[in-house]
Amino acid sequence: MRIDLSNSSAGELSSELSTQQVSAQNAAQAGKSAEDHATFTSDSASVNSLVSAALASPEIRQDKVDSLRLSVSSGQYELDPAKIASSMVDQYA
Repeated sequence: MRIDLSNSSAGELSSELSTQQVSAQNAAQAGKSAEDHATFTSDSASVNSLVSAALASPEIRQDKVDSLRLSVSSGQYELDPAKIASSMVDQYA
């Protein structure tokens, strides 16, 4: 695809975009004079307790693994494609 900037409407569009870019830059520079800042605080005790709980929990929940392994090997584990698809869509929606 080729864009012909010699066309008058394309030239007008190009100059309009340039004008918008300059306006955006001017607005950004004007905003710099008023200093923005953000402050993040956290309750270190709650963060530390969450970290401790995460580190204390086992990396692999063996009871869940064993249960699934038994279900799969006995043929009782069934997949519902509609439920899987719905979950995938919900996750990224």
